Amino acid sequence: MSPTNPNREGQSCTGNIFTFSGISERSPLPNITLPSILQNIPTHYLHIRHMSIATRAMESNLRAAIAKRLQELSIGFYKKNNTGTLQSKILRDVEAIQLLTQQLFQFLPSTLLTIGVAVAVTAVRVPWFLLFFVATVPIAVILIRILRQPLRGLGFAEARSDRNNVLRRQMEGMSAHLIEMIKLIPITRAHGVETTEIAKIERKLVDVQQAAIRLDSIDAITNASSWVALRLFSCICLVVSASLAFTGRLGVTVGDVVLLTGYFDSLTSSVVQILAVLPQISKGFEAIGSVGEILECPDLEQDRGKKAVESVKGEFIFDSVSFAYPHTQQWAIKDFSLHVEPGETIAIVGRSGAGKSTLLNLIIGFLRPNKGRILLDGQDLNTLDLRTYRRFLSVVSQETILFEGTVRENILYGTEGISQEQLWQAVEDANAREFIDELPQGIDTFIGENGAKLSGGQRQRLAIARALIRNPRVLILDEATASLDTASEVSIQEALERLMANRTSFVVAHRLSTIRKANRIVVLDKGHIVEIGDRAQLLVNQGLFAQLHALQT
Repeated sequence: MSPTNPNREGQSCTGNIFTFSGISERSPLPNITLPSILQNIPTHYLHIRHMSIATRAMESNLRAAIAKRLQELSIGFYKKNNTGTLQSKILRDVEAIQLLTQQLFQFLPSTLLTIGVAVAVTAVRVPWFLLFFVATVPIAVILIRILRQPLRGLGFAEARSDRNNVLRRQMEGMSAHLIEMIKLIPITRAHGVETTEIAKIERKLVDVQQAAIRLDSIDAITNASSWVALRLFSCICLVVSASLAFTGRLGVTVGDVVLLTGYFDSLTSSVVQILAVLPQISKGFEAIGSVGEILECPDLEQDRGKKAVESVKGEFIFDSVSFAYPHTQQWAIKDFSLHVEPGETIAIVGRSGAGKSTLLNLIIGFLRPNKGRILLDGQDLNTLDLRTYRRFLSVVSQETILFEGTVRENILYGTEGISQEQLWQAVEDANAREFIDELPQGIDTFIGENGAKLSGGQRQRLAIARALIRNPRVLILDEATASLDTASEVSIQEALERLMANRTSFVVAHRLSTIRKANRIVVLDKGHIVEIGDRAQLLVNQGLFAQLHALQT
């Protein structure tokens, strides 16, 4: 190959970005080609690794922020949002945001750099040809927009962002239904309605499938139309530059034809790639909006800046307390006034819907009175940091909530610095020692999700041990023995009596036999106190309590 050969003069080597024209055999290019190729391995590894470190840290921090926010939101928020929806936000939506970040900081910079280099080199070699780029790219964009319009006539009336939103909502609904289905499996099997439940979930899956197919169809036609349009413009570029070189006009050479078509191809390919990734970016921004529904939710329990509770005696004064749930016209609790001494046991009874659970939620601080005040040791609960108040409070409910861990971990949940002696004393006082000793690994036995490996009475005794280990000053018992058999009830009632000793206790019970030792019984009807006194007095009065007692005996 001779460098003076006129037929070889002006020959160019064209790549996606850089073009070298007129390179001789003495060019140092071969000496640097191999190192420039091999350096891609370590540099690409470092680039991807550090990009992964950054994006995964963002993903982890975002999930941590959501988890923290979920702990700060009021209980009312959880009554309006189901578990599946929240799970989808913290898992699927955060993943979409991570992918968006990856696209923005990994793909787009390289694509924009390719476009920048192509424009810059063209400006140096054939500057007037930039006018062709400026003229054709906007036309291509307009053509693509025109090609999208017929989609609206095919039933795709909503914008793509709306389709993204629809799909996300349906995914959240499907996730919620799946969680509900799993929880209902014992009832589903017991009633032999597996076919019905399968049909429900299949309908949900079909809805998600159809929404996803419609969204994918929009993406497919849009991307294909974009690619075809831009390929046509690449052909136009080739024809225009070749004709100019053939006629010798404007000084365009054969090498320039190769350069211009190569760069125009790089330019259009980059534009196509950007258009292809736009749906993912759109999906990511939809996910940001979804996560923002939690992070920016104003429905918070307002505790910051309020007085911390250092100790609790257990005196409560209910001063004309009234409460109504939002969007209802009826008071759940109305003009409730009561003075509770430290260490007193107050039983709360009444028909279903009388306001018993609402009153307990007011005492815990999950709800705030619309009117009146609740004073704890002479201080208005509204002026206190309820997080510090609840350190002196324990709740034992009918629905015992346990987590997938060992017996020990469930009893010690939320406590620190508890000795072995204190732990086993709580186990003994809860009448739980006998069944714990019979477990395969004793107190270190894993009990399954929500204590699935234990009976109802065993789960309830663990809940009592958990309450005892906290040594609370205020105790809430919400139907703690309602779902137990007689034998279990006797054992648990003994444990509850030890738990209530010298503590201010509020007890809701349908089984009136379980509140015989209460200091006072408050009888509610439609949110009002209709009777108050001890068991003997109320039976003599022949009022609502006597009627309820007669129905049970």
